[in-house]
This record gives sequence, C-alpha cells and structure tokens, in this order.
Amino acid sequence: MAADTPLRSGRRRTSTTRGAPLKRTPKRLDDTPTVFDATGRGGVAMRSGGGRGAAALPMRGATAPGETDEPGVLVTAPAEVAEIDPAVRATARQIASRLSMRRARRDVTTRRGIGDLLSVPYRGASDEIDLDKTIEVLAERPVPEDEDIVVRERMRTTRSVVLLVDVSGSMRGERIKTAAATVGAVASELHADAIGVIAFWSDAAIVSRLGDVVRPMALLDDILRIPARGLTNIAFPLELAQQQLARVPARDARVLLLSDCVHNAGPDPRPLAARLPRLDVLLDATGEKDVELGRELAAKGRGICRIIHGHRDVAPAVSEIFAGT
Repeated sequence: MAADTPLRSGRRRTSTTRGAPLKRTPKRLDDTPTVFDATGRGGVAMRSGGGRGAAALPMRGATAPGETDEPGVLVTAPAEVAEIDPAVRATARQIASRLSMRRARRDVTTRRGIGDLLSVPYRGASDEIDLDKTIEVLAERPVPEDEDIVVRERMRTTRSVVLLVDVSGSMRGERIKTAAATVGAVASELHADAIGVIAFWSDAAIVSRLGDVVRPMALLDDILRIPARGLTNIAFPLELAQQQLARVPARDARVLLLSDCVHNAGPDPRPLAARLPRLDVLLDATGEKDVELGRELAAKGRGICRIIHGHRDVAPAVSEIFAGT
C-alpha cells in the first residue's frame, strides 16, 4: 500500500500452519501483514515499529478504546481517488434486484435480553405469558398442551456476516467491479443483519466493522477506491474475520469470501478456514483461478463454493449460498 493511502494501519501476527502442500507454492512474506483502517473515520495511522503494544481492532460489543505505544502519523487522501463509474452502481442494483436471500431463522431457544420480543409457544424457559394470544389458542383447544401456552421471549433474528473481498492485482478490471457490485448488493439485501467488510491483498483493510451502520453504495465506492494491486494472501483476512466473529454465537456467524482463490502469498489458509463457524466461497473464474483451493476452503469451513463467470451469475450463486440460513 502506497505511503499516501488514506488507510490507517496496525500490525497483526499471522498464524503459522502445517498441512498437505498447496498446489502452488505461495511466496513467503518476510514482513508481518498490515491491517489498515478504511472505515473513513479519519485520524492517525498506526505504524508498526516493533513495539509491544500494537492496537487491536475493536470487536463487536467492545466499549473500551484501544491503546498503543506506537507512533501515530496523519495520512492524507491520495490523489488517485477517482469518481466511481455509475455503471458499477447500476450493476450492483441489477444484482440486488435478482437476489433472493431468506431472512435469518428465528431460534426457538431463549437468549434473554437479546433480540426482538416475540410471542412463541411455551418451551419451559419463560414466565411471561402473552394472555391475548394464549386465550385465542385455548378458545379452540379446551384441553391445552404445554405448547398451547403462548409466552413472550426475546429472540435474536440477525446474522453476523463478514464479507472478504479480494482486491489483489489479479482482480483488476471487470473482476474488481463485479466484486464491489456484489458487496453493495449483498449489503443491501442483508441490511437488517450485522455486516463487516474486509478488503485484502497481501495485507488487508477493514472497510466496515461488524455492527457498523451499513450504507451499501458507500461500501461499493470504498472497495473501488482501494487500488487492485499486489499478491493474494487469503490466510490473513480469514484470521481477521475470526477475530471479528469471536463474540458472536457460532450459529449466527458466517464468512463469505469473494476471490479467484489464487493464493500466492502467506501461510496455508486451509487451517484458518476450518476455525470459522462457516465459510462460503464465491469464486470468480473469468481469468486466473484456483477452483480446487476454493472448494477445499469451503469444505473445511462447512460451507459451499459457487463459481461465477460474470456479474449475471452472482445473484443465483449468492442466493443459493444463503438459502435456508
């Protein structure tokens, strides 16, 4: 990342992994990958200088500010940021119009103090009866069963989804436009859920933190403002996604990887995929690609891999990935 980038950085440790050799040998990174802050909040850049107190990214639900003993440097906006192509926004809207993603399922178990207050059948875990609903049921069933008693429970109905977007050099041109349009479309469809967005190359940038207010077209623009360059390190964003989802129940958490899966830098990403609650892969096959790795990452992440050959394939692929979840 060029020195005049508007992104703020902080060093992260990358996990070392062992396993069967990959089909291609990725380049070993001599320096620890950097995570940049591209949330647009402004401020300072944390430059790693080997200090012991690198600032941690805030996780969902955290309230305390991070601290570091590293020097801060004010970074100005780059001159290369250009006006976003209206055609890309149009593509995003076209994808969104064709998406058919089901709402998150309501859990039948109690999670006190979380989520919407709903009327549900009694299952032995509530003492607040919904009298109106219960009377309606008893009017038709004079000999009631336990589940004929309707109670009020707080139930969480949102998913927590982290989108990982490949902006490496192999994603230049139409590929990055399709990826950005996909982010805009998916974020629009999942507006009621918690969304996080991470762009990555050999390093990574937090574009939106999990739980931030989602502005789909702004996310699209933010992705396109990051120059597509450098090698592809898939392991690093998987590690960052795991950190963002650390405080989310596994049944509500998932990761969607948008990439050609040409992993050519950094450690083996497969062990990191296996640590995620669920990892799905949307693999762009319009140019160089590694379908075998994409499928293996999805399998280890208990998800599915869907291959696309252009933006028209995105909506049915993503709809299938989120079907029934």
